Amino acid sequence: MPSSMSDPLLAQLSAHRWLVPLLADLAAHRGARFVELVHRLDLSRDSLTRTLAAAAALGWIARNPGHGHPLRPEYILTEAGTAAAARAATIAKAQAALGLPPGATTRWGLPLVAGIAAGHDRFNALARLLPPASPRALSQGLKALGTHRLVTRELLDLRPPATRYALTASGRTLAESCAP
Repeated sequence: MPSSMSDPLLAQLSAHRWLVPLLADLAAHRGARFVELVHRLDLSRDSLTRTLAAAAALGWIARNPGHGHPLRPEYILTEAGTAAAARAATIAKAQAALGLPPGATTRWGLPLVAGIAAGHDRFNALARLLPPASPRALSQGLKALGTHRLVTRELLDLRPPATRYALTASGRTLAESCAP
């Protein structure tokens, strides 16, 4: 029987488009300065500011108390952020191996991939798994995953018509990296 609970850490990681690449970068470089992050992640300053604020609100990053020296990082991972960053690094590595750009998935993309991998292959089952997501958000997320060839959609010949979603080989690789 498929799991009936979504993964809260995965939902938090995917809440902001650039959170996974940000945490993976901070883990790889043991912190970073704002300008370094802008260039390495190829982000606008506004997007990076919003993502840093979200990570700080979750308690995953903090400003370095020793900042001021030109070689010290401005942002560092907290203890709680280290565990989240390890998982983010695994996901980012899988995305890079699949040729996906860092911000390729929508907010609900990773939880949808994990949900389909857990056996929730119908739209309503996915909607019950991810209750905060609106039907429109789920539909757009599934469409984006299909565009990146991570999910296939099969139309079932039933009355009323129904759809079933399945992961492609690339989708299964991404799902394995999302597993806790």
